[in-house]
Amino acid sequence: MGEDNPSVRCFTLIDVLDKSENDLDVEKSRKAIMQIGAVPKILSKQKSGGYWGVAENFYVKGKYRGTVWQLMVLAELGADPEEERVRHACEFILEHSQDRESGGFSYMCVSNRGGAHDKVLPCLTGNMVWSLIRLGYLKDVRVRKGIEWIVRYQRFDDGVEEAAKGWPYYKREKCWGRHSCHMGVVKTLKALAEIPAEERSENVKCTIEKGAEHILKHHVHKRSHDLTRVSKPEWLQFGFPLMWNTDALEILVILTKLGYHDERMQEAIDLVVSKQDDLGRWKLERSFNGRFQVNIEQEGKPNKWVTLNALRVLKRFYIK
Repeated sequence: MGEDNPSVRCFTLIDVLDKSENDLDVEKSRKAIMQIGAVPKILSKQKSGGYWGVAENFYVKGKYRGTVWQLMVLAELGADPEEERVRHACEFILEHSQDRESGGFSYMCVSNRGGAHDKVLPCLTGNMVWSLIRLGYLKDVRVRKGIEWIVRYQRFDDGVEEAAKGWPYYKREKCWGRHSCHMGVVKTLKALAEIPAEERSENVKCTIEKGAEHILKHHVHKRSHDLTRVSKPEWLQFGFPLMWNTDALEILVILTKLGYHDERMQEAIDLVVSKQDDLGRWKLERSFNGRFQVNIEQEGKPNKWVTLNALRVLKRFYIK
Protein backbone atom coordinates (compact mmCIF):
# COMPACT_ATOMS: atom_id res chain seq x y z
CA MET A 1 0.00 0.00 0.00
CA GLY A 2 1.70 3.15 -1.26
CA GLU A 3 5.30 2.00 -0.84
CA ASP A 4 6.29 4.58 -3.47
CA ASN A 5 4.46 7.33 -1.58
CA PRO A 6 5.28 6.99 2.12
CA SER A 7 3.40 10.18 3.04
CA VAL A 8 0.10 8.84 1.72
CA ARG A 9 0.83 5.46 3.26
CA CYS A 10 1.51 7.02 6.66
CA PHE A 11 -1.62 9.18 6.73
CA THR A 12 -3.79 6.37 5.36
CA LEU A 13 -2.65 4.11 8.19
CA ILE A 14 -3.49 6.79 10.77
CA ASP A 15 -6.56 8.56 9.36
CA VAL A 16 -8.30 5.75 7.49
CA LEU A 17 -7.15 2.54 9.18
CA ASP A 18 -6.93 4.03 12.70
CA LYS A 19 -3.37 2.91 13.40
CA SER A 20 -1.62 4.60 16.30
CA GLU A 21 1.43 6.83 15.97
CA ASN A 22 3.44 4.05 17.67
CA ASP A 23 2.39 1.41 15.14
CA LEU A 24 5.46 -0.15 13.50
CA ASP A 25 4.13 0.44 9.97
CA VAL A 26 3.42 4.09 10.81
CA GLU A 27 6.90 4.57 12.23
CA LYS A 28 8.42 2.89 9.17
CA SER A 29 6.41 5.13 6.84
CA ARG A 30 7.41 8.31 8.71
CA LYS A 31 11.07 7.42 8.30
CA ALA A 32 10.55 6.66 4.62
CA ILE A 33 9.01 10.12 4.06
CA MET A 34 12.47 11.59 4.56
CA GLN A 35 14.13 9.03 2.28
CA ILE A 36 11.78 8.42 -0.67
CA GLY A 37 9.73 10.69 -2.92
CA ALA A 38 9.10 14.43 -2.96
CA VAL A 39 10.38 15.48 0.49
CA PRO A 40 14.06 14.57 0.04
CA LYS A 41 13.96 16.02 -3.49
CA ILE A 42 12.63 19.34 -2.19
CA LEU A 43 15.13 19.47 0.65
CA SER A 44 18.01 18.70 -1.73
CA LYS A 45 17.26 22.00 -3.53
CA GLN A 46 17.34 24.10 -0.36
CA LYS A 47 20.05 26.77 -0.02
CA SER A 48 22.27 26.91 3.06
CA GLY A 49 20.31 29.85 4.51
CA GLY A 50 17.16 27.74 4.79
CA TYR A 51 15.48 29.13 1.67
CA TRP A 52 14.82 28.11 -1.92
CA GLY A 53 15.61 30.16 -5.00
CA VAL A 54 16.40 33.80 -4.16
CA ALA A 55 16.02 34.58 -0.46
CA GLU A 56 13.92 37.73 -0.78
CA ASN A 57 11.62 36.11 -3.35
CA PHE A 58 10.06 33.79 -0.80
CA TYR A 59 6.48 34.49 -1.95
CA VAL A 60 5.87 36.60 -5.05
CA LYS A 61 8.62 36.26 -7.65
CA GLY A 62 9.16 32.76 -8.93
CA LYS A 63 5.81 31.92 -7.36
CA TYR A 64 5.43 28.34 -6.11
CA ARG A 65 9.21 27.83 -6.17
CA GLY A 66 9.94 30.14 -3.23
CA THR A 67 10.29 29.28 0.43
CA VAL A 68 6.68 29.90 1.48
CA TRP A 69 5.41 27.31 -0.96
CA GLN A 70 8.06 24.71 -0.15
CA LEU A 71 7.25 25.03 3.54
CA MET A 72 3.59 24.34 2.82
CA VAL A 73 4.38 21.28 0.71
CA LEU A 74 6.78 19.91 3.33
CA ALA A 75 4.10 20.34 5.99
CA GLU A 76 1.48 18.69 3.79
CA LEU A 77 3.73 15.71 3.06
CA GLY A 78 4.56 15.13 6.73
CA ALA A 79 8.25 16.11 6.76
CA ASP A 80 10.10 15.39 10.00
CA PRO A 81 9.98 18.52 12.23
CA GLU A 82 13.31 17.53 13.80
CA GLU A 83 15.19 17.47 10.51
CA GLU A 84 17.71 20.33 10.45
CA ARG A 85 16.80 21.61 6.98
CA VAL A 86 13.10 21.64 7.87
CA ARG A 87 13.78 23.71 10.96
CA HIS A 88 16.00 26.09 8.98
CA ALA A 89 13.11 26.67 6.56
CA CYS A 90 10.72 27.37 9.44
CA GLU A 91 13.16 29.82 11.01
CA PHE A 92 13.71 31.56 7.67
CA ILE A 93 9.97 32.19 7.27
CA LEU A 94 9.57 33.38 10.85
CA GLU A 95 12.51 35.74 10.38
CA HIS A 96 11.57 37.13 6.96
CA SER A 97 7.80 36.82 6.57
CA GLN A 98 6.31 37.40 10.02
CA ASP A 99 5.37 40.98 10.89
CA ARG A 100 6.99 41.38 14.29
CA GLU A 101 4.50 44.01 15.36
CA SER A 102 1.26 42.11 14.73
CA GLY A 103 2.25 38.46 14.31
CA GLY A 104 0.66 38.18 10.87
CA PHE A 105 2.63 36.99 7.85
CA SER A 106 3.63 39.26 4.99
CA TYR A 107 4.50 38.57 1.37
CA MET A 108 7.47 40.98 1.54
CA CYS A 109 10.35 41.46 3.93
CA VAL A 110 11.71 44.70 5.37
CA SER A 111 15.48 44.36 5.76
CA ASN A 112 16.37 43.13 9.27
CA ARG A 113 12.85 43.89 10.51
CA GLY A 114 10.82 40.87 9.41
CA GLY A 115 7.71 40.97 7.26
CA ALA A 116 6.37 44.31 6.02
CA HIS A 117 3.56 45.51 8.26
CA ASP A 118 1.40 46.75 5.38
CA LYS A 119 1.83 43.56 3.31
CA VAL A 120 0.22 41.07 5.72
CA LEU A 121 -2.29 38.71 4.09
CA PRO A 122 -4.93 36.55 5.83
CA CYS A 123 -4.51 33.50 3.55
CA LEU A 124 -0.72 33.65 3.91
CA THR A 125 -0.99 34.01 7.68
CA GLY A 126 -3.30 31.00 7.83
CA ASN A 127 -1.04 28.92 5.60
CA MET A 128 2.12 29.79 7.52
CA VAL A 129 0.58 29.20 10.95
CA TRP A 130 -0.81 25.88 9.72
CA SER A 131 2.53 24.84 8.23
CA LEU A 132 4.51 25.83 11.32
CA ILE A 133 2.15 23.96 13.63
CA ARG A 134 2.44 20.87 11.43
CA LEU A 135 6.21 21.22 11.57
CA GLY A 136 6.42 21.29 15.35
CA TYR A 137 6.15 25.00 16.21
CA LEU A 138 2.82 25.09 18.08
CA LYS A 139 4.50 26.03 21.39
CA ASP A 140 6.71 28.70 19.81
CA VAL A 141 5.74 32.18 21.01
CA ARG A 142 6.00 33.53 17.46
CA VAL A 143 3.46 31.03 16.19
CA ARG A 144 1.25 31.78 19.18
CA LYS A 145 1.38 35.40 18.07
CA GLY A 146 0.29 34.32 14.60
CA ILE A 147 -2.67 32.48 16.12
CA GLU A 148 -3.53 35.63 18.05
CA TRP A 149 -3.47 37.60 14.78
CA ILE A 150 -6.09 35.26 13.31
CA VAL A 151 -8.28 35.51 16.39
CA ARG A 152 -8.00 39.29 16.51
CA TYR A 153 -8.17 40.32 12.86
CA GLN A 154 -9.78 37.59 10.73
CA ARG A 155 -13.27 38.66 9.65
CA PHE A 156 -16.24 36.64 8.46
CA ASP A 157 -18.26 39.36 6.73
CA ASP A 158 -20.97 38.21 4.35
CA GLY A 159 -21.89 41.27 2.32
CA VAL A 160 -21.97 43.88 5.08
CA GLU A 161 -23.02 47.42 4.13
CA GLU A 162 -19.66 48.92 4.98
CA ALA A 163 -16.26 47.24 4.80
CA ALA A 164 -13.96 47.18 7.82
CA LYS A 165 -11.61 50.14 8.15
CA GLY A 166 -8.10 50.62 9.49
CA TRP A 167 -5.16 48.23 9.50
CA PRO A 168 -4.97 45.51 8.19
CA TYR A 169 -8.16 46.03 6.17
CA TYR A 170 -7.28 49.14 4.20
CA LYS A 171 -5.79 48.60 0.73
CA ARG A 172 -6.98 45.00 0.79
CA GLU A 173 -10.34 45.03 -0.99
CA LYS A 174 -9.80 41.53 -2.38
CA CYS A 175 -8.93 40.13 1.04
CA TRP A 176 -11.63 41.88 3.03
CA GLY A 177 -14.04 44.29 1.38
CA ARG A 178 -17.72 43.91 2.25
CA HIS A 179 -17.41 40.16 1.90
CA SER A 180 -14.44 38.39 3.46
CA CYS A 181 -12.31 36.47 0.98
CA HIS A 182 -13.33 32.81 1.14
CA MET A 183 -9.69 31.71 0.79
CA GLY A 184 -8.66 33.81 3.78
CA VAL A 185 -11.47 32.30 5.86
CA VAL A 186 -10.59 28.76 4.78
CA LYS A 187 -6.84 29.04 5.37
CA THR A 188 -7.15 30.70 8.77
CA LEU A 189 -9.74 28.11 9.83
CA LYS A 190 -7.39 25.39 8.58
CA ALA A 191 -4.65 26.77 10.84
CA LEU A 192 -6.88 26.81 13.92
CA ALA A 193 -8.11 23.28 13.16
CA GLU A 194 -4.52 22.07 13.45
CA ILE A 195 -4.40 23.07 17.13
CA PRO A 196 -5.29 20.01 19.25
CA ALA A 197 -8.80 20.42 20.69
CA GLU A 198 -7.54 20.29 24.27
CA GLU A 199 -5.14 23.17 23.60
CA ARG A 200 -7.60 25.59 22.00
CA SER A 201 -8.28 28.74 24.00
CA GLU A 202 -11.82 30.08 24.32
CA ASN A 203 -10.97 32.78 21.80
CA VAL A 204 -9.73 30.17 19.34
CA LYS A 205 -12.88 28.09 19.84
CA CYS A 206 -15.05 31.16 19.25
CA THR A 207 -13.16 32.04 16.06
CA ILE A 208 -13.51 28.46 14.81
CA GLU A 209 -17.27 28.61 15.38
CA LYS A 210 -17.56 31.89 13.48
CA GLY A 211 -15.40 30.65 10.61
CA ALA A 212 -17.22 27.35 10.30
CA GLU A 213 -20.61 29.05 10.34
CA HIS A 214 -19.45 31.44 7.61
CA ILE A 215 -18.52 28.47 5.43
CA LEU A 216 -21.68 26.54 6.28
CA LYS A 217 -23.82 29.54 5.30
CA HIS A 218 -22.22 29.09 1.88
CA HIS A 219 -23.00 25.36 1.86
CA VAL A 220 -19.22 24.96 1.51
CA HIS A 221 -18.91 26.07 -2.14
CA LYS A 222 -22.03 28.10 -2.95
CA ARG A 223 -22.94 31.79 -2.84
CA SER A 224 -24.65 32.46 0.47
CA HIS A 225 -27.09 34.95 -1.06
CA ASP A 226 -27.96 32.60 -3.93
CA LEU A 227 -27.42 28.97 -3.02
CA THR A 228 -28.25 27.85 -6.55
CA ARG A 229 -24.90 29.28 -7.72
CA VAL A 230 -21.38 27.96 -7.19
CA SER A 231 -18.98 30.55 -5.79
CA LYS A 232 -16.17 29.64 -8.16
CA PRO A 233 -16.39 26.81 -10.74
CA GLU A 234 -12.80 25.74 -10.00
CA TRP A 235 -13.81 24.82 -6.45
CA LEU A 236 -15.58 21.84 -7.99
CA GLN A 237 -12.24 20.55 -9.31
CA PHE A 238 -10.13 18.79 -6.71
CA GLY A 239 -6.43 19.61 -6.47
CA PHE A 240 -3.33 18.82 -4.44
CA PRO A 241 -1.43 20.46 -2.96
CA LEU A 242 -3.46 23.64 -2.67
CA MET A 243 -1.61 26.89 -2.11
CA TRP A 244 -3.52 30.18 -1.62
CA ASN A 245 -6.49 28.61 -3.43
CA THR A 246 -9.06 26.13 -2.17
CA ASP A 247 -11.72 23.68 -3.32
CA ALA A 248 -14.78 21.95 -1.89
CA LEU A 249 -12.76 18.90 -0.84
CA GLU A 250 -10.21 20.88 1.19
CA ILE A 251 -13.00 22.75 2.94
CA LEU A 252 -14.71 19.48 3.84
CA VAL A 253 -11.43 18.10 5.16
CA ILE A 254 -11.22 21.08 7.53
CA LEU A 255 -14.86 20.97 8.66
CA THR A 256 -14.83 17.22 9.30
CA LYS A 257 -11.50 17.49 11.11
CA LEU A 258 -13.24 19.95 13.43
CA GLY A 259 -16.09 17.47 13.94
CA TYR A 260 -18.79 19.22 11.93
CA HIS A 261 -21.66 17.10 10.61
CA ASP A 262 -24.12 19.62 9.25
CA GLU A 263 -26.81 19.16 6.64
CA ARG A 264 -25.45 22.22 4.83
CA MET A 265 -22.38 20.12 3.95
CA GLN A 266 -24.43 17.47 2.14
CA GLU A 267 -24.28 18.98 -1.35
CA ALA A 268 -20.49 19.11 -1.17
CA ILE A 269 -20.37 15.57 0.24
CA ASP A 270 -22.50 14.38 -2.67
CA LEU A 271 -20.08 16.11 -5.03
CA VAL A 272 -17.19 14.12 -3.53
CA VAL A 273 -19.06 10.83 -3.86
CA SER A 274 -19.97 11.60 -7.48
CA LYS A 275 -16.31 11.90 -8.46
CA GLN A 276 -15.27 8.43 -7.26
CA ASP A 277 -14.39 6.05 -10.10
CA ASP A 278 -15.28 2.36 -10.38
CA LEU A 279 -12.09 1.38 -8.55
CA GLY A 280 -12.77 3.71 -5.62
CA ARG A 281 -10.28 6.40 -6.65
CA TRP A 282 -10.44 10.14 -7.27
CA LYS A 283 -8.57 12.10 -9.96
CA LEU A 284 -6.25 15.06 -9.59
CA GLU A 285 -8.20 17.68 -11.54
CA ARG A 286 -6.05 20.76 -10.86
CA SER A 287 -2.40 21.17 -9.95
CA PHE A 288 0.55 23.55 -10.01
CA ASN A 289 2.84 20.88 -11.48
CA GLY A 290 5.57 22.41 -13.60
CA ARG A 291 5.69 25.40 -11.27
CA PHE A 292 6.80 23.62 -8.08
CA GLN A 293 10.33 22.60 -7.18
CA VAL A 294 9.07 19.00 -7.52
CA ASN A 295 5.94 17.74 -9.26
CA ILE A 296 3.34 16.00 -7.07
CA GLU A 297 1.74 13.18 -9.11
CA GLN A 298 0.06 13.68 -12.50
CA GLU A 299 -2.93 15.86 -13.33
CA GLY A 300 -5.91 14.09 -14.90
CA LYS A 301 -4.97 10.73 -13.42
CA PRO A 302 -6.25 8.85 -10.34
CA ASN A 303 -4.45 10.49 -7.44
CA LYS A 304 -3.47 9.05 -4.08
CA TRP A 305 -3.64 12.40 -2.27
CA VAL A 306 -7.07 13.37 -3.55
CA THR A 307 -8.29 9.84 -2.82
CA LEU A 308 -6.89 10.02 0.72
CA ASN A 309 -8.60 13.36 1.37
CA ALA A 310 -11.90 12.06 0.00
CA LEU A 311 -11.69 8.99 2.24
CA ARG A 312 -10.86 11.17 5.25
CA VAL A 313 -13.97 13.26 4.61
CA LEU A 314 -16.36 10.38 3.98
CA LYS A 315 -15.14 8.41 6.97
CA ARG A 316 -15.48 11.35 9.34
CA PHE A 317 -18.86 12.40 7.96
CA TYR A 318 -20.53 9.00 7.77
CA ILE A 319 -18.71 6.83 10.33
CA LYS A 320 -17.47 9.05 13.16
